[in-house]
Amino acid sequence: MPPFRTVTAPPPPRRAALAALSLVGACSLVIASAAVAPATVPGGHCAGRAQLHVPGAELQQADCLDELTTAGTVASGHTDPADYAGLTPKDLAAPSGVPGIQIDGYFPDTSTTNTNHAWNHDAQFVIRLPDHWNGGLVVAGTPANREQYANDRAIADWVLARGYAYAATDKGNTGLSFYRDGDRPGDAIAEWNDRVTQLARAARTVVAQRYHRPPVRTLATGMSNGGYLVRWQLENHPELYDGGVDWEGTLWRAEGPHLLTFLPPALRAYPAYAAGGDGAEEAEKALHKAGYPAGSEFLWPYHNKVYWDLTQRIYREELDPDFDGATEAGTPYCASGTPRCDTDYDYASRPAEVRRAVDRIALTGRIGKPLITLQGTLDVLLPISKDSDVYADMVHDSGRGALLHYYRIEDGTHVDSLVDTFPDRLRPIVPCYRSAFASMEKWLGGKSQPPADHTVRRPAGADSATLLTRCPLN
Repeated sequence: MPPFRTVTAPPPPRRAALAALSLVGACSLVIASAAVAPATVPGGHCAGRAQLHVPGAELQQADCLDELTTAGTVASGHTDPADYAGLTPKDLAAPSGVPGIQIDGYFPDTSTTNTNHAWNHDAQFVIRLPDHWNGGLVVAGTPANREQYANDRAIADWVLARGYAYAATDKGNTGLSFYRDGDRPGDAIAEWNDRVTQLARAARTVVAQRYHRPPVRTLATGMSNGGYLVRWQLENHPELYDGGVDWEGTLWRAEGPHLLTFLPPALRAYPAYAAGGDGAEEAEKALHKAGYPAGSEFLWPYHNKVYWDLTQRIYREELDPDFDGATEAGTPYCASGTPRCDTDYDYASRPAEVRRAVDRIALTGRIGKPLITLQGTLDVLLPISKDSDVYADMVHDSGRGALLHYYRIEDGTHVDSLVDTFPDRLRPIVPCYRSAFASMEKWLGGKSQPPADHTVRRPAGADSATLLTRCPLN
């Protein structure tokens, strides 16, 4: 759940009615460019644009662009840099030379948190159709509570340059008050799954309209909350996809661990740790026990200031709104002992309906198609021992281990932008993600199995430029 964007929108009712959906799921898709013959676009550059129709869309706008990557879309107004701010290192290169068609629009919805294009309408999407197509499609849900352009730098630029068509959705609700959407606890998150599959199915149709044949292969991909969507989709709708690449997906399961079990211990222990003195050593032990690894201490001040408190309060409000009564999303940075304070939140003692709300969005590990998962060992928003380590065990325990390859990225953290602040202590995950993506291509193309599960070590003596561009998984 990388950094949140504040969205200015009129405050909707506490839980606005969830729009009726005919499709369920969340995903991203990918094609092995070496295994799929490039397509010659019928009619040339942007031909047939007027005939493209996104099934189910309430509004769509198709534009012919000379550049579909951020090298051109920033200037043309076909992306929003604020949407992906803070997700990638500052020196990450933007590829160029990808002309094609971009379709922006939205599906019917009742919530209005997404202000892109001054539409004030949720369930917004973007579909990009490059002139030089490799036969594949990538569909992504966004990290955190961001809007549809959030993956443009980390994922979309790179896959478009490789020839993939690309589609992304805002997941149906955005911003720090996303929990207001829906009727019941868990509705807002459940809608994420609905919206990405809705777009995936629609995007496949649009691809067939544009190129006169459907995509050859479909994969799910995304980071953080987007990675959760990959996992959920391969568990619940494996028939729609060939595989997925999950970048530090959020883990939800009724029995835990999840955000609401490991964030409160951090909120309780950190003040004593930061204050020093007699209680600091015990507080540090409590943070380690909660899952925040030894060696990650240099990241704790930033995460305490930016992530831990806010994340706990808004996700607890989504899944357990009665904890703080009429107060919405709790009391920021309240001290332990304050009535109804999220610092003292105890998931295990909450009523059964809270567990049922989590169970509505829970993962099982029962994936039905190949999956590659990767996460940084110094992730202190979603500690790896409480997230991907657990999910990998879930997959194996469900008898699906042959479908999973799992890589722990040494010195990686939750958001790559922090590498700019701590270049000597952290490494970016984005090149490791790209290596995983390429490995998935070869796996699905029958060329080679990905390397066995292992920790991808940080190369000794590697400089920043090398770490930003290379991450061999073997």
